[in-house]
Amino acid sequence: MRTPFVTMVLGLAMLIGAVAPGSAHHGWAWTTGNNIELFGIVTEARLGNPHGVLKVDAEGDVWTVEVGQPWRNARAGLKEGDLAVGKEIRFIGQPSANLEDRILKAEKIYIGGRLYDLYPNRD
Repeated sequence: MRTPFVTMVLGLAMLIGAVAPGSAHHGWAWTTGNNIELFGIVTEARLGNPHGVLKVDAEGDVWTVEVGQPWRNARAGLKEGDLAVGKEIRFIGQPSANLEDRILKAEKIYIGGRLYDLYPNRD
């Protein structure tokens, strides 16, 4: 017979195991820690939670660009349609530690010369 403590520990371990794989990508640990600049045209856009994801054609290379959560995008001043297919956008952000993945976590977005700073306190 299991004690309540053992049952609690096993339950907690199962919960952590179920959540960890899904949350491993979020945060910053998977990035290089250094910013790069990426300029391209949005070819796909999926905005929403947990964060928006864009496909961006940067001179023939397709990158996946993570933008902010809906509240973060709105706080930066982005409006509906700003991250739409066909928009030319310049991104400043941290790429995946494996550059061949072509994934970028955007920190700053420039559209038509206007800055949208997703993480204003990160500098």
